[in-house]
Amino acid sequence: MSTPDKIAALHQIRDDHAGQSGASQCTRMRAALARFPVTTFEAMRYLDVYDPRARVMQLRNRGDNITTVWQTVTTESGDTHRVGLYVLDTVGAEHDHA
Repeated sequence: MSTPDKIAALHQIRDDHAGQSGASQCTRMRAALARFPVTTFEAMRYLDVYDPRARVMQLRNRGDNITTVWQTVTTESGDTHRVGLYVLDTVGAEHDHA
């Protein structure tokens, strides 16, 4: 579940790294993952990352070790969805894309 503090942090990352290009979206996704795990729902909703799966794949191709853990979330309408929770393994990370 997204806490108000996490949502505010994601919005700040979105605002700090504006733009709709794939590169801008990767930058936002990487900056968020450097702080905490992020679900596909959070990335779309709060980071304005249209297709988080594609951005995560790009980050993985650049060398980031990102694990996907499946979760079920409930939206405001009460519907449940199976979403990926992306977790960045920062142990042994040799570079930073943020």
